[in-house]
Formats: sequence, structure tokens, C-alpha cells
Amino acid sequence: MENVLFPEIDQFINTLKPETISEERKATLQPLIAFIQEKVSANSAIRINFICTHNSRRSHLSQVWAQTMAAHFGIKNVFCYSGGTEATALFPMVAKTLANTGFQIAKLSQEKNPVYSIKYAENAHPVIGFSKRLDDAFNPASAFAAIMTCSQADAGCPFVPGAEKRIPITFDDPKAFDDTPQQAEKYHERSVQIATELFYVFSKISH
Repeated sequence: MENVLFPEIDQFINTLKPETISEERKATLQPLIAFIQEKVSANSAIRINFICTHNSRRSHLSQVWAQTMAAHFGIKNVFCYSGGTEATALFPMVAKTLANTGFQIAKLSQEKNPVYSIKYAENAHPVIGFSKRLDDAFNPASAFAAIMTCSQADAGCPFVPGAEKRIPITFDDPKAFDDTPQQAEKYHERSVQIATELFYVFSKISH
């Protein structure tokens, strides 16, 4: 099997409770389900760019979990990206939270905006994590869905150039708990929420 997830990630996914997602939230997730299903049915590549203001926390968690869930459900040709309205850096607590869930993370460079390799399976291409603007050359220029993961980027980017669909799926920012005793717990909580919702999204795709 080419994309067998690391056992620890598999175990984590088995603890998720998609049945706890509210009807209102399911309605928010529905446009993304429809976009992915349409592409799968047409045998087209599925490009999803998760966008947040600083491309440092929620957009990376979403990018990594979406790529992982696509592998978990065996949905091929899924390419997940992330971007911001400005570039900062992937926040170290995000990498730590993912590492604690079983992802293999390597820091590939040491500058202020380091590049990370984030692996979810032995033989899968790692997710490349670093902070970038949403229109960075690393990201797709057209034929993608733009998922607005924070209300600030949603309000600040009414138009995303090249996006086929623009879908707001916003999450609360764990940054509010930086430098507090609850920091690790709140980042984990947000990661669990994002993982649960993306599990639900990909579980609805027939392929």
C-alpha cells in the first residue's frame, strides 16, 4: 500500500467523533464536499488552498489534515496548499501539535520563515509547510478552491485570484492562548476540530 498512514496517526483518526459536528457546521462544510465530489466524478485534480491572514496556524493544520484525510480515504489527485494575506512563519506549536499526533516533522531550513517537511505516511510525499502569501508561486494559480480558515482573511479577501470556488470555513485562532498554560491543550483542541471536520468532508466522497 502506497499511502499507509503512520500507526499513531491512524489511531488518532479512530478517536475522532464526526457525529458531534452540528448541522449548522455540516452546512458550512457542504460546499467543500460538493467541490471535491465534482472533481472526483470528473476525474480531475483536486486543488485546495487553505487561506488565513498569516499562514501560520489554522491554514497549516487544515492543509496537513486535508492531505492526510484524502490518503486515509484513498481519494487520489488531492493537492493541498496554504497561504496568507501576508507571510510570517509556521508557528512552532503547530509543528509540535502535529508531531504529538504522529506526524514525522523535519525542519529543512533555519531562517525566520523555516521550511518543514511534514510526513503522514512512509511512502507519501510530505506536506511542505512554510508561511507564504496566497498568490505565492508555490501555490496553484488557477483551478483550485480557496478555503478561508479565518474570519479576518475571509473579510479581507473578498476575491481570491484564480480560485474556482471561495468557501469560508473559519476556525477560532489558538494564538489567543500563546504564552498561557493552556497553549498546548488549545492547539491540540483546534487540531482535533479541524481533523474531525475534514474527516467528515472526505468521508462523504464517493469514489
